[in-house]
Amino acid sequence: MADDKASVSSPFLPEEDLREGIEFLFYAYRDFTAEPDAILAEIGFGRAHHRVIYFVGRHPRMTVSELLAILQITKQSLSRVLGELVAKDFIHQRPGREDRRQRLLELTAKGVELERRLSENQRARIARAYREAGPEAVEGFRKVMLGIITGEEDRRRFEAPPQPMRRRPGAV
Repeated sequence: MADDKASVSSPFLPEEDLREGIEFLFYAYRDFTAEPDAILAEIGFGRAHHRVIYFVGRHPRMTVSELLAILQITKQSLSRVLGELVAKDFIHQRPGREDRRQRLLELTAKGVELERRLSENQRARIARAYREAGPEAVEGFRKVMLGIITGEEDRRRFEAPPQPMRRRPGAV
């Protein structure tokens, strides 16, 4: 990865283009999170709750330690959010099979429904943007996003190309 401290502006990357990229990220994130934020506000939750719901739904039976590594928040912050999600029956915790000290996290049926509601609009936005941009642009976007992610472990999560969706039995 190139040295982040090196001069970032060049004829290929004028300052204005770099600033526009930053603004794109701000505006896109604002619009990407608007609908989920409204749903979360209805039940007294915030973005931290959304992140926990999303990643636990994406990686069932993940440990609290794995979730902490992804979110990079304090144990205290996660404990508060996770405690609320468990108390309100969105997430179930159970001890690990081999290491009983581990806490494995899974969405409850109520949690699965909330994750679906929160992600539905976001998936549609991504799908629309990908369709409009085309495969080469999608690959370029993937490269740009990987270039922004600095942690090697986090980057490794995306080394393999995304797997095609598998059809579930009975899915139309």
